[in-house]
Amino acid sequence: MGLPKEAGFDLHSKFKAGEKNLISDVEGVSVGHKNVRGSQDIHTGVTALFPAQDNLFKNKVMAASSVINGFGKSIGLLQIDELGTIETPILLTNTLSIGTAFTALTKYMLEQNDDIGVKTGTVNCVVTECNDGTLNDIRGLHVTERDCFDALNSASVDFKEGAVGGGSGMACLGLKGGIGSASRVLNIDDKEYTIGALVMSNFGEAGNLVIGGKHYDTKLCNDKDKGSIIMIIATDIPLSERQLKRVSKRALVALARTGSFSGNGSGDIAIAFTTANRVAHYPEKAIMDLKMINDDKIDPVFQASVEAVEEAIVSSLYHAETTLGIRDNKKWGLQDFLKEFY
Repeated sequence: MGLPKEAGFDLHSKFKAGEKNLISDVEGVSVGHKNVRGSQDIHTGVTALFPAQDNLFKNKVMAASSVINGFGKSIGLLQIDELGTIETPILLTNTLSIGTAFTALTKYMLEQNDDIGVKTGTVNCVVTECNDGTLNDIRGLHVTERDCFDALNSASVDFKEGAVGGGSGMACLGLKGGIGSASRVLNIDDKEYTIGALVMSNFGEAGNLVIGGKHYDTKLCNDKDKGSIIMIIATDIPLSERQLKRVSKRALVALARTGSFSGNGSGDIAIAFTTANRVAHYPEKAIMDLKMINDDKIDPVFQASVEAVEEAIVSSLYHAETTLGIRDNKKWGLQDFLKEFY
């Protein structure tokens, strides 16, 4: 979905959006949500992202991550950067629920693979987080393993954005944050390829929001630049893990475009993966055949990635509804904010 035309924002994009304008425009990628709601105090949940539809443990995707600012508690990044692969779905949730999500994802992977821990090693489950404590009773530990399984089992190429799943209680740049997604299509050697992005936005200082170069005064509270953002970039372009690392680093450009300076208390994490190069857990041969783009031709990949992440951030705000949370904290959704103040 991304930003609909009627939203009226001009992000000065060079590349066209994919069919759905979602990260799932990259073939094989799917996303599921589970909202965890209760009283006014409970606004949290889980989002699950599948990089591929076959067995990820046995047929891994090549990947890399970038820790732009490390005020975060994500699980699994160390092995991603050491081995250059992802072998599980990625879960996104709140900071204090990463243990629960890790246990649930481990159980999910064990059920899918009876060889883990017996005939082969263990598994590197990837769990990411942001602190939703401004709107959610984060101390209540309301996310359960069942919620994680529900998110995993509901994954689809069509999914909602805004205050859903892991983004249910997130706040961003003084407004209501959440889950956002977008995609870009580019032509390389006369063939179309896709880059998609999904974010869980929970960063930034009120008053700093920028959309398409236009500043919006969101000083409805005195938030410092704190929180976090998880940025996931997917593509079907053949890239090496080194090149994926370079792509993930460029997510910082999209953050800056929307008004972030990556403050001291912000956990800004980017993960990039490609579905083009797969790594077998049980290879038939010792030598692998991999393709990669020439570095002299990679600039359009960087630019399209930045565009997709930027729109995903704005889309997370646009689709999030105004929310009244714990301790009567209120965060305006972008659409309501613009109607009220612009």
